[in-house]
Amino acid sequence: MGKTTLAKNDLDDQLVTDVVNNAVPTVETSIEIKDLKLSFGAVEVLKDLNLTISQGEFLVLLGSSGCGKSTLLNCIAGLLDVTDGEIHIGGRNVTWEEPSERGIGMVFQSYALYPQMTVEGNLSFGLKNARVPKPEIAERVARAAEVLQIEPLLKRKPAALSGGQRQRVAIGRALVRDVDVFLFDEPLSNLDAKLRADLRVELKLLHQKLDNTMIYVTHDQVEAMTLADRIAIMRGGVVQQIASPAEVYNRPSNKYVAGFIGSPSINFFEGQLSGGESPSFSSGGNTFPLSDYHTSRGQLTDRPAWLGIRPESVVTGTDVDAQPFTAEIVVELVEPMGSDTLVYTTLANSPFRFRINGQAKVTSGDTMRIGFDPAQGSLFDKTTEDRL
Repeated sequence: MGKTTLAKNDLDDQLVTDVVNNAVPTVETSIEIKDLKLSFGAVEVLKDLNLTISQGEFLVLLGSSGCGKSTLLNCIAGLLDVTDGEIHIGGRNVTWEEPSERGIGMVFQSYALYPQMTVEGNLSFGLKNARVPKPEIAERVARAAEVLQIEPLLKRKPAALSGGQRQRVAIGRALVRDVDVFLFDEPLSNLDAKLRADLRVELKLLHQKLDNTMIYVTHDQVEAMTLADRIAIMRGGVVQQIASPAEVYNRPSNKYVAGFIGSPSINFFEGQLSGGESPSFSSGGNTFPLSDYHTSRGQLTDRPAWLGIRPESVVTGTDVDAQPFTAEIVVELVEPMGSDTLVYTTLANSPFRFRINGQAKVTSGDTMRIGFDPAQGSLFDKTTEDRL
């Protein structure tokens, strides 16, 4: 009887262990960047950069020109030698390894296709140079062509392809390498708006099919918001914030991130924050109540600050009276955009814009009542510009 009880207890303990282990699955790291620095002479381009990217994650590096995003991508690819720090891919230190040894596929802004070769030749060229057996080359090319829906194009040359088709071939050339990590350096920037939108969807579907790690560089925040699992916003060689698109949009870490994310961009008011039990923000003779403002840094205190309000947060019509802050404004400019209309005005002595329904009849000079909840906005310290 004692032995049976002991065996049952052992089994129960094992079941509990299994449940706990399964409840907290370990996420495998695909790429790890440690204290990365890159300088060109006295100019620091990347500064003590640390980044961990999970297996199968779609990470977008976002920022304005010169922020270091393409430079970081080239360091990961091995096209640039770093000044200091380490780059690990798949748990292996590849900091000083050649690009061909890193297990990555890269797609550049320019298609960089061989004009004298067919699509099939472009896809297979790198594999032939690597002496991959012919049957395997044929299999990889066929698989990439099927995934990218370019099977009917295999016998054509690049001159007979549209821009979108050429970009698919460029992506296919990376896919045939059968690697775990794909790097994209602004691959859609040379395409027209509609084609960019179409290929954006295809890239998202491609990632869902392959489940490979992808790092994508862009200056287009719409691309970043629609494609990314996480966005890393860069400025001056430093990552300002890395988080999901929703987190970056709703809780930007600083004023720069808030202004960079969102189209049209966020409205800023400069003024004075009053803390305490019923905090509020004063600007241009207006008082904005903040009693429900969520902060992770304890109680708000008196200080000069910025208040950011998204154009999408403003309501009009019958819902205005339910808002904590209301105002009457004069329409200065109307920008019809089809599904919605962008209205420009002045509020609290600051330029202010907001969205309304595209079917609303509004013209310059009209008077409107608007409302919003300031507590759903973002507060930033005047000096540090960090989120409060």
